[in-house]
Amino acid sequence: MDQVRNDETRDGAALPAPETPAPKTPASETPAADVVLAPLADFPRIDLRVGVEPWDKRRQAGKALRAEVPHADHAALRSESDRPDPVSLIEAAHEGRQAHLIPLRVARMATSPFAFLRGAAHVMAWDLSRGPRSGIDVVMNGDAHIDNFGLFGTPQRDIVLDLNDFDEVTVGPWEWDLKRLAAGIMVATAEAGAPPDAQRGAVMEAVSGYQRTMRRLAPQGSLDVWYQTTVADARRLGRIRMDAEASAVVTRAVDKARRKNNRSLLGQIAERRTDGGWRFRAEPPILTPVDDATRQSIVTGLEHYAETLPRERRFMLNRYQVVDVAHRVVGVGSVGTRAYVALLCGNSDRDALFLQVKEAVRPANAPYLPGMPEPYAGHEGERVIYGQRLLQAVGDPLLGWTSIDGRPFYVRQMKNLKGAIPLAEMSGLSLLTFSYAYGALLARAHARTGDAAAIAGYCGSGKQPDLREALADWAAAYAERNAADFQLFRDAIASGRLEAAEDPCL
Repeated sequence: MDQVRNDETRDGAALPAPETPAPKTPASETPAADVVLAPLADFPRIDLRVGVEPWDKRRQAGKALRAEVPHADHAALRSESDRPDPVSLIEAAHEGRQAHLIPLRVARMATSPFAFLRGAAHVMAWDLSRGPRSGIDVVMNGDAHIDNFGLFGTPQRDIVLDLNDFDEVTVGPWEWDLKRLAAGIMVATAEAGAPPDAQRGAVMEAVSGYQRTMRRLAPQGSLDVWYQTTVADARRLGRIRMDAEASAVVTRAVDKARRKNNRSLLGQIAERRTDGGWRFRAEPPILTPVDDATRQSIVTGLEHYAETLPRERRFMLNRYQVVDVAHRVVGVGSVGTRAYVALLCGNSDRDALFLQVKEAVRPANAPYLPGMPEPYAGHEGERVIYGQRLLQAVGDPLLGWTSIDGRPFYVRQMKNLKGAIPLAEMSGLSLLTFSYAYGALLARAHARTGDAAAIAGYCGSGKQPDLREALADWAAAYAERNAADFQLFRDAIASGRLEAAEDPCL
């Protein structure tokens, strides 16, 4: 990965430090970590009368935290005597979901160790809560495994690569996201047949991408950080040069994403009625019709959702009419939550707009963390949308939230210019390139709300392998624990404790 690293170093290390406000304390005086690393709990209160500590002082404060929580502490995965039965944690996560879909969720989790990892966020949350914490919080994604990075279109119709799922977003330690990414890479690449050294190398590249990107962002202005995006094209991913194989992967994925739009989706999942209008084509249990009462509740919910959009976007939405609503099963971990898709038509019956209306439930990490600041903690749908707007470099212009029959939901466009990068199926330099890129994207997301300078200070320059080695050790240990939990899960199915339905998508 010298090609990638050299490019990042050249782009980052030579950046001049921006001018900073006059120090509030003498230069010889190192500020206390609890003063420099301000918690996020005070947001969204704004105080424009007091400046922030210079970035290099905050970096030194982050570096000082290494004495309290050394990098090596992150290597160990502790065996706790009071660790709950993982199947019990998964069963608890089923509470409140639609009972008839839980066997489908179980079936999807049972297909592979990585599918199990995706659905077992509550299990990893417990394990992470028992590990060391750096003491630096960010608005964290909460579920940053490799399938939650992907391609999507901007309002300007560019295709960008970024985080793309925010159901678990909350405030917590930055390293919890990085560890979930590391574990996901280890499990997914092992499942795809990569040798152990390739699995470990990919994890270390992801951590390196995080370290080096955070170091590059630390001295930059906040506005500069917020402006940065990663446009996917055939030559580069942001600042990362790609080899021919990686370029070909991106080209194919971008071309496929461009073919996914509201018009193409209309032909895939809808059909003409006898009166000439459109309706969803039933494909049970994945896509099923709803009764009239549910349809009316969802339309009312969408009318309230419109009130959460910026006023100028309400004009655009007001030119559409809901013509059909269906229930749609999505994902692995989300199966069983209430998720609907609404078809709206505007200027003509070919002017289609698909909106996903998805139930927002309490995030898996919530029992172990203080949670989001008010007022975003009061409505789970608002929490998801607020988190997405904070973490994504470019967001869906139709993001919003609502309540339906007393339950919180969020709303977004469905599959418009969206695509995936098959990281787990890669090998060699391409695997390392995209692992590095995902670590870099995660760092940029965290830098938008967290203290990039403090995190960079804690992570180090990346020249020493301490953090990379530690997280690779942890990911390898967690992959073994995940495999053991997966077997317990399958045993619970075999014994009849859990029911698994046939998945028509397999």
